[in-house]
Amino acid sequence: MIGYVTLGTNDLPRAAQFYDAVAGAMGYGRMMGEGEFIAWGSFEDGTAGIAATKPFDGEKASIGNGVMAALQVDSPEKVQAVYDVALAKGGSDEGAPGPRGDDGFYAGYFRDPDGNKLNVFCMTAPPA
Repeated sequence: MIGYVTLGTNDLPRAAQFYDAVAGAMGYGRMMGEGEFIAWGSFEDGTAGIAATKPFDGEKASIGNGVMAALQVDSPEKVQAVYDVALAKGGSDEGAPGPRGDDGFYAGYFRDPDGNKLNVFCMTAPPA
């Protein structure tokens, strides 16, 4: 249903460096971008992409309270790898990777250098 999510930035080169690394850890590269907008992902495989953009109205980008983008991967090991890359590239911790609840949801939470909140998650077999 979702094609891509955009997150505002006030420093596109910094955001590009951060998301090049995070998307790369997920097995993706840039799928489009020019000027004030860059998107990562793939239109071919049907997964949603993520984009960093300077706001169209020219105002300063700001984070939204309660807004979060979730990035899906296929294993807890990949959750850990993406989370580690995010923190190494200037992100900040919002919750270390681990199981959440008892339904097989496994996630790590972080903020990008602009303060946008993201998580990386996978679904595992629920505990018996």
